[in-house]
Amino acid sequence: MNHDYLLSKIHCPSSLKRDLKQWLKAGVLDNGVFEDTESGTPQGGVISPILANIALLGMVRFIETMYPKKANRAQATVIRYADDFVVISPSLEIIEQCKTAISVWLKPVGLEIKPENTRICHTFKPIEYDGKTEEPGFNFLGFNIRQYPAGKYKSGKTGGMASRLIGHKTHIKPSKKAVQAHTEVIKGVIKQHKTAPQSALINKLNPIIRGWSNYYSAVVSSETFVKLDHIVWQMLRA
Repeated sequence: MNHDYLLSKIHCPSSLKRDLKQWLKAGVLDNGVFEDTESGTPQGGVISPILANIALLGMVRFIETMYPKKANRAQATVIRYADDFVVISPSLEIIEQCKTAISVWLKPVGLEIKPENTRICHTFKPIEYDGKTEEPGFNFLGFNIRQYPAGKYKSGKTGGMASRLIGHKTHIKPSKKAVQAHTEVIKGVIKQHKTAPQSALINKLNPIIRGWSNYYSAVVSSETFVKLDHIVWQMLRA
């Protein structure tokens, strides 16, 4: 992230801006080796998500201006959380144009879209794109968003007065990567507490399990919770 660009978007007293500049350029100490920080924000720093929001402010509006609503329907919608974002559109052509436009918009910010973290896919069916098959659905913030075929009793509906069945249902679930990471955390805690009293292990595990479950409680998670419950029971039994 370009420090000068970021500081130019922050409107605050000069003394506070000076403190922010010193913080950004303070450098990092990694395994006893000092490195200058001429760009970027502190990894894991408490203020980094706020600075990312400031730097990327305007990107959503930029896409909405490029593709205004037609017949009261969005042509392209951007959902962003700090520096993670997805662009949704019924048109593949618009998605490709958005990818190019956002890449150009990000250059002055000092950022770029990472090809390895970027996918173009359909939410309902597999598609052939860029020489490979892209499976339906995508992951975002630990969730998997995908649509499934559904009969008339479970099908989703269009909005408005003249709503109609659309023949599919949108399901949001914990992503496989998030489940695996959560399992690894629990496994690590159990390993660290092999010789500890049972109560100490319970006190350590409960906040981790409760916090993860609360995060995913508002989506389609019952099947995942049952599976994880069995996995944790097996690990504890072992």
